[in-house]
Amino acid sequence: MKVICAPVNKLPTILDSNTKYFSLYSNSGRPNISFISNDWLRELKRVNIAPSNLVWDFVTIALSVAASDLSCEREKSEDGWTRQIELKVYLCNPELWRTQYELLEKAFRFLTGDIWKFEFVNNGVQAPNSIIPLEIDADCVSLLSGGMDSLIGAIDLITDGLKPCFVSQEAKGDVEKQIAFSNQLAPFQQHFRWKNPISLNGRNESSTRGRSIIFLGYALLAANTLSKWRTSTVDIYVPENGFISLNIALNSGRLGSLSTKTTHPVFLGLIQDIWNNLGINANIVTPYQFKTKGEMLQECKNQDLVQSLVCSTTSCGKYLTHGRTHCGRCVPCMVRRAAFLKAGMEDSTIYKYRDLSNNGFSKTQGPNDVNAVASAYVKYQNKGIERIIGGSLSFSATDTRHKYVGVVERGLTELGKLLEEQEVL
Repeated sequence: MKVICAPVNKLPTILDSNTKYFSLYSNSGRPNISFISNDWLRELKRVNIAPSNLVWDFVTIALSVAASDLSCEREKSEDGWTRQIELKVYLCNPELWRTQYELLEKAFRFLTGDIWKFEFVNNGVQAPNSIIPLEIDADCVSLLSGGMDSLIGAIDLITDGLKPCFVSQEAKGDVEKQIAFSNQLAPFQQHFRWKNPISLNGRNESSTRGRSIIFLGYALLAANTLSKWRTSTVDIYVPENGFISLNIALNSGRLGSLSTKTTHPVFLGLIQDIWNNLGINANIVTPYQFKTKGEMLQECKNQDLVQSLVCSTTSCGKYLTHGRTHCGRCVPCMVRRAAFLKAGMEDSTIYKYRDLSNNGFSKTQGPNDVNAVASAYVKYQNKGIERIIGGSLSFSATDTRHKYVGVVERGLTELGKLLEEQEVL
């Protein structure tokens, strides 16, 4: 599967039927060519955002990877899952990024489960510029998705006396929450909100796992606007609980699309290595790497504030499917419900399926995550945590492995308490 992401003037007149084409930062107007971030350059220039070419190239790579992931259908691959994606991207400084081919291919193979091959060429779209570039008086950058973890992370940073610049990827149903949280937590701090920018001609691949890289691209773009960027390293906070970050497959059937690696320490570590190699002065910080969601909620540094806001956060993996309502039965919903139970906090969230028993469950509702979680918990209780973990922690160093094991154990225990409370177990 071949994908080319190029400026309008570099797109060929005659297109190869076996290649997917994307126009970078503008709409070519050609019906058989998709596009990425149409008119975004104008928006960035309007607010005087002027990133370095190095940062801009990373953003372009991130958007191109996400577009490729969305456009290449897994069912057309030999095994129905693993794709071989040859991605050609036009950049400002391709020679620098060519030195990182190996790490980039390794990182995205881990993230999406595919075999990636990159080609970077000259004459990419130049970064937006400004006579007076925007400079923000902030201490750090923090991702603000509208979810529980990002809310708790923001509250903790502010309670600690920091001044974060918030970054959101606008998602249908979450924009209002992102704005409301930012305004209530830090009304005078910068909050960047940028849309998911990919407009695709043709069928979408539903199992996309590459969208998270857009978030990191946006975060790095925001970091480049901080005044301290010129003189010191900017911390980019990724507030995600360790249990979800590891996302250990609960059974053999969840090794594919149901086992995403968005904030996994291996993926984030590879991205950090690439940035370090190229002298990009940003540091990815995961403060809750060894915390469960319940522990995050229980230990939040401003309990009054978190209790007033947390029930309006979004966790569900099927939120839009159910009309902007939590389903209550998917793994993210159950982890959320278990967190409230762990923290001893009232959960006023509206769930489509509050009852977690199998009463009324049908296969048309999708995978039976309740049974998957219950089976994993029983196996953990009867045969020990290593039967759940298997080889999934092979990446961890000797001195940290026990910490990863601990967060998986405690995360499963929280879920087990929920299932017991729901009389599933």
